Amino acid sequence: MYTQIYILRFPKETSDQPFIYRLVKEYDIEFNILKADILLQREGLMIIELKGSSKTNVKAGLDYLRNLGVKIERMAARIRRDEENCFQCGACTGVCPSGALFVSRPDMSIVFDAEKCTGCSLCVPICPVRAMEVSLDDNWIYSDKYMV
Repeated sequence: MYTQIYILRFPKETSDQPFIYRLVKEYDIEFNILKADILLQREGLMIIELKGSSKTNVKAGLDYLRNLGVKIERMAARIRRDEENCFQCGACTGVCPSGALFVSRPDMSIVFDAEKCTGCSLCVPICPVRAMEVSLDDNWIYSDKYMV
């Protein structure tokens, strides 16, 4: 099962389109809406987790959305680690379901592999020094301010 979290920004012209329905019916994609700000005839924002039996059907569904004018960004692109604040405690590695945060042996350093990150953000609130950060816009915000 292929799972990723995406930020969708769609133009006001598409706010009345049944695109979630089509993702399910035509592309066999499961979804979990994590946050949505959608009003008719206004630009919309949605944070959505997409699950598909393969990366291919999720990619096809995303291509469908792009053809509607939807701007798509992987949520993982909005998660980063502040290397200066991180003191290598490893708390984040215990909650990371994708293996993007792991202990590198033999030096026992904590590594963040952004390519493996699904953007679930479980690491953000668990970090005792707030070294894991997430942003929904161009400004980075810390775990105590992040609410989905």
